[in-house]
Amino acid sequence: MSLLGIPFDFVLFALTLLGVATLHHHALKVALGGALAITLYQLLVTGFKAGAGMGGLAAHAGHEWVTLANLLGLLLGFALLADHFEKSRLPEILPHLLPDDWKGGFVLLIGVFVMSGFLDNIAAAMIGGTMASVLFARRVHIGYLAAIVAASNAGGAGSVVGDTTTTMMWIAGASPLWVIEAYVGGFVALMFFGVIAAKQQHDYQPIQKDDAPGVKVEYGRLGVVVAILLAAVAANLWFNLNNPAVLDHLPVIGMAVVLAILLTAPVRTPTWSLLPGAFKGSIFLLSLVWCASLMPVDKLPVASWQTAFGLGFVSSVFDNIPLTALAIRQDGYDWGFLAYAVGFGGSMIWFGSSAGVALSNMYPEARSVGNWLRGGWHVAVGYVLGFFVMLALLGWHGHPINERAAAQPAAATQGVTK
Repeated sequence: MSLLGIPFDFVLFALTLLGVATLHHHALKVALGGALAITLYQLLVTGFKAGAGMGGLAAHAGHEWVTLANLLGLLLGFALLADHFEKSRLPEILPHLLPDDWKGGFVLLIGVFVMSGFLDNIAAAMIGGTMASVLFARRVHIGYLAAIVAASNAGGAGSVVGDTTTTMMWIAGASPLWVIEAYVGGFVALMFFGVIAAKQQHDYQPIQKDDAPGVKVEYGRLGVVVAILLAAVAANLWFNLNNPAVLDHLPVIGMAVVLAILLTAPVRTPTWSLLPGAFKGSIFLLSLVWCASLMPVDKLPVASWQTAFGLGFVSSVFDNIPLTALAIRQDGYDWGFLAYAVGFGGSMIWFGSSAGVALSNMYPEARSVGNWLRGGWHVAVGYVLGFFVMLALLGWHGHPINERAAAQPAAATQGVTK
């Protein structure tokens, strides 16, 4: 079933997004209603990508629940972590450590970029958002919010432990060295959008000039923050290096954050009263992620730099995880270019990446596509600049992702022949 040649699933998703964008006071109801409508439509009419009927729904849910549970754990966990971080009073002395003018905001974006290379990009974006809230007296320009998301996504795109999509490529057989070239495009993009966004923020709300006199850091809470972050990093690195297949079946990072919060609660009690509000916002965001996962994107054009470039824009609307899965199944991409495109491209719209979805939980004003595009236009331009600088410097070199695995039997055969 289609409308003017467009599958009706897309029409329902577009109507959901339109409702979220225009009915701000009913956003949760709209998101839940859209998720229910699309699910029922596929259940009763078209079937799911994994099959028809309840079996198809169960199979799809069985695949997506890890992503959703990870996101839920991180959203709830970082709501409490952000409160710990703020109450540690460390953010109150950060202005003393950062440059006073727009360069202070730019340095913060560089920090988010670097953190995301080894920490999950959702966590990096939320840490950046928490720091920005304090540094700019809770007045953060939407263009700067878009830049925080873009910095986290660009920083994760070149690391096989920095983003779910690059981890998927690694599990499928891509070498980490193939993916790391995405940092070329990411760095170019950061230099462009980062400077513009930092100046936007400085004009809107400058960084505090001096730290408050007499501030004493509450090291107990700061220790809790460090422990929670180390738990997330350790879980991410350990399973990626030792048993990456587990990441497909268990929400390891979300579980690590929740467990760390529970274990450190006797040291410093979290503000549990924050959880109901955080949970409500999380359900809204998870509903949109579920909708995106249901979109029937089941075929991609021939692997080429043009296709990879276009996927960056597509990933700003549709979940980049199924797009990456399709690209791996199709094969033949230059995996550094694909990592940059699907990893960074989602930053162009707030719901285009999990980092954007998470940050909008902290800043509800970010849930406006129009404002995001107007304020964060530099992110889209930065994406284009980064991509074409990569193309000019590195060139497109498409090859099978299982190239190494295929080479081993060939080498063995040659050895027997000799």
